[in-house]
Amino acid sequence: MKAAVITRFGGPEVIELVDLPTPRPGPGQVLIKVLATMVHRFDHYIRQGDISTAITLPHILGTDAVGEVAELGPGAVNHAVGDRVMAMPGYPANPAEWAIRPATAAPSYSLLGLDASGTYAQYIVLPEAWVVADTSGLPPVQAATLPVTLLTAIRAVQTVGQIKAGDKVLIHAGASGTGAMSIQIAKALGALVATTVRSSAAASVARQVGADKVIDTGEEDFSEAIQQWTRGQGVDVAIDCLGGPDFARTIDAVRPFGIVVAVGFMAGAEVSFDIRRFINTQKQIRGTLMADIEDLKTWMHRVRTGHIQPVVDTVLPLSEAALAHELVAANRAKGGVVLLPWCH
Repeated sequence: MKAAVITRFGGPEVIELVDLPTPRPGPGQVLIKVLATMVHRFDHYIRQGDISTAITLPHILGTDAVGEVAELGPGAVNHAVGDRVMAMPGYPANPAEWAIRPATAAPSYSLLGLDASGTYAQYIVLPEAWVVADTSGLPPVQAATLPVTLLTAIRAVQTVGQIKAGDKVLIHAGASGTGAMSIQIAKALGALVATTVRSSAAASVARQVGADKVIDTGEEDFSEAIQQWTRGQGVDVAIDCLGGPDFARTIDAVRPFGIVVAVGFMAGAEVSFDIRRFINTQKQIRGTLMADIEDLKTWMHRVRTGHIQPVVDTVLPLSEAALAHELVAANRAKGGVVLLPWCH
């Protein structure tokens, strides 16, 4: 099978298209023919060695996969060959921990493309327990943008942020995969959403997915814009995928007793803020990872009914994985960047 691998850490040029043996499913496992996979900024960090340099090389990147069942291992009985499916991006490697919720709390929780072989390949093998029926009704190119972004947004917005109808919410990077999905989840829950962008093209994407207020940070200060939008009260919740030097101002944009949900570090992993202002206002900072398999199944009906719509920017063959990484690393993509393993 064809797979895109890294043999060393570095820039996009370290990604190579190679031929590897097609994996075979063992007991309780499913072989999935990958029809589409999405490129995430997290993949970029892994490739650079920013997450871990203990990864065994060569290594297949990639966390998202949609496809069809190609073969069932012994004891796999809940799917049939040809079924359209999605791979859960992460799950506990130890079967004894499969019932732990959230699954991310399990000591052996592992992510595809980081702790295990990833999805930039024509075939992958997963335990059947972590394979989800793809009931989205979408073509693979669009469905491939769902697992990581949808699971991340569900947990950040609904579970950790506890956003509810009538809340005013700030969501950074509204044209990013996680940002755009978080906007849609918040709107589905009945919230009013303000979002930040850095270009007119990004602003268009943010409006397309339902943002009530779009703040172009190249033209206005988001803190001041939020104060005006909320009449000086601050937002109830902020979903922050940026981190970096503006994290303190995100905290300031939240009302007293409000919540900041830290979901990423696109602008930098180091943050600083005046602890006194944080303590005196009794605000909360909460970290988050991904939601559980049950959440993905529950929210899939919102996708089927069109309430959650994937945003796709670029579609490339697997052989162009390096170019895909360039687009993502440079923030040039306004929506998902999708790779097609069977396209030449």
